[in-house]
Amino acid sequence: MKKSIIVLLILFNFTLNAQNNSKTDLKVSKTEEEWKKILTEQQYYVLREKGTDRPGDHGLTKHFEKGAYFCAACDAQLFKSDSKYESHCGWPSFDDAIEGTVNLTPDRSHGMIRTEVTCNSCGGHLGHIFDDGPKDTTGKRYCVNTTSIKFKKSDK
Repeated sequence: MKKSIIVLLILFNFTLNAQNNSKTDLKVSKTEEEWKKILTEQQYYVLREKGTDRPGDHGLTKHFEKGAYFCAACDAQLFKSDSKYESHCGWPSFDDAIEGTVNLTPDRSHGMIRTEVTCNSCGGHLGHIFDDGPKDTTGKRYCVNTTSIKFKKSDK
């Protein structure tokens, strides 16, 4: 029984990792010193050191204008405003990302098993994805740090 569980965990980890690009495949690559020059201290903490913003209704959590959300580090478009919803979790939540813009990686830090969401373009840490999103759409909740994204209003 234990061997079966180990084999299943290895296969699950392999499947998730096979879907992700390695750091060498990134479109935007900078040294940590270069990132420190262009990002604020909080952005660097979240995007490069895998930190987490404090939860709350500040920033983009309760923001619902029409437009798109972009990576705060490299300006890659990640989410459309029509995928954003109020999850009452304290962070901006989306039920879907634009196809090919994010990577999903197993995260076993802090004694938890989660799936980390990173920018496909620069590798910046965005947040985590959970299976408690709206059942009428994807059922997913991309729980994203406000610091890791920026909003651009649509002209339409």
